[in-house]
Amino acid sequence: MPHGSIDTPAWVRDAVFYEIFPDRFARSRRVRQAGEFEPWDAPPTAHGFKGGDLLGIAERLAELAELGITALYLTPIFSSASNHRYHAYDYLVVDPLLGGDAALGELLDGAHARGMRVILDGVFNHAGRGFWPFHHVLEAGGNSPYRDWFLLDSEVLAGSRELNAYPDRGGPTTAHAPLGYRAWWGLAALPKLNVANPDVREYLLRIAEHWLRFGIDGWRLDVPAEIDDAAFWREFRRRCRAVNPDAYLVGEIWDEAPDWLRGDRFDALMNYPLGTSILGFAGGDGLDRAVVDRHDTYRRMVAPLDGPAFAARLAHLFSVYDPAITAVQLNLIGSHDTPRALTVLGRDRAAMRIATILELTLPGAPCIYYGDEIGMEGGNDPSCRGAYPVDPLAGDRDLRAFTQAAIAARREHPSLRRGTVRPLAAADRAVVLLREADGGRAIVAVNAGPGPADLTFDLPDRPWRGSRPVGLPGWESRDLETTGERSRIVIASRSASIVLEA
Repeated sequence: MPHGSIDTPAWVRDAVFYEIFPDRFARSRRVRQAGEFEPWDAPPTAHGFKGGDLLGIAERLAELAELGITALYLTPIFSSASNHRYHAYDYLVVDPLLGGDAALGELLDGAHARGMRVILDGVFNHAGRGFWPFHHVLEAGGNSPYRDWFLLDSEVLAGSRELNAYPDRGGPTTAHAPLGYRAWWGLAALPKLNVANPDVREYLLRIAEHWLRFGIDGWRLDVPAEIDDAAFWREFRRRCRAVNPDAYLVGEIWDEAPDWLRGDRFDALMNYPLGTSILGFAGGDGLDRAVVDRHDTYRRMVAPLDGPAFAARLAHLFSVYDPAITAVQLNLIGSHDTPRALTVLGRDRAAMRIATILELTLPGAPCIYYGDEIGMEGGNDPSCRGAYPVDPLAGDRDLRAFTQAAIAARREHPSLRRGTVRPLAAADRAVVLLREADGGRAIVAVNAGPGPADLTFDLPDRPWRGSRPVGLPGWESRDLETTGERSRIVIASRSASIVLEA
């Protein structure tokens, strides 16, 4: 598709996102507790509530702004009986445990006053078992006028069998204990919505419009490929953009999916292919295979990469999409659905710094999972969803200072956040990348290996005009040595050098 037909929000090109799991980030004394929560500092559990809320986030916006964050992505916030709130029972009400609609309003006002954007998680493939139309079907069975909002078995529709919405706990149902309706991954608590039904479609589209009018800046769409209906997503985009022409629409699709990014559905995807490549390069043989292999997707996506393999992977990934799409991809090295990046990297803080600098200097919008900047650890769900420290000075202060400095460098130098990337050299565990934007150039040279790397390369198009090395805490800045058309850089072990063209 020609470049001119793709319209992605300009603000995302300069954004640094921060993903927050609201129950686990911060608890405000201004939100009345409905009852006792599990201890904040105790290990997270699959079903327990910590009591984090939206006012708690609002009260820590200054801390996030100081880090350099310019956009928030919140996992679901609508009324739900689960701590992660992917089981919505009312899409039009912010969960009272999070402070309700007023708390979202205060958070949006505080964020926007600081120039921050906020996107919400839209879960439109399935609802919760308590969703009011599904409750109606539970009570009235095949007689409910809402029966076609869901995908009920023929026996239920005929009245010859009741729904089995509360089977024994312990995982997906089997043919020996059918639910009577289709559910996400066979989980009884997650009845699948029948998006082919015009009333369901209109309901979901109005939900999307409602919260954009309320003031949010976009949507992250949960498992959108399971709504295999391109017409629905085209209409979703049209309706959202009619309310907010700058709304950012990003889909949770874990693999390369160019058909979804042709300008008619989403602006971007969660860029797991890039993130897992970064982890494989930064971690190498130090990856925690036991943690990786327990994650269904990471098992096939995360593997050690040397410098040449990583350079080839980058060249491929940045050729898949139109440049206007690449510029707004949501780049991440961890999320609420994955083990923590530091844990994947074998708790190696040098590898974590390398992964962080790559996330922050490659094309696209970086998204930091809450707590990664202070070295939070955790394996697969639920341990990757631990509580953020109450004390803002807790955690790894050096890693936070490093992340803050890397974000500042990205903000100050357009060639580190916009434009193109081109691998210039790679050997062993090292790679040299050329970033170009608006006539400016930068070299990002990264060495994940145990010894120094000495790489020589040609700079394309024109000679290097002189250097301005970018200092990062804990790393030695190295300059380019240039002779004629050839350039050379020596990179210290387990570090990176960023050199701007003067």
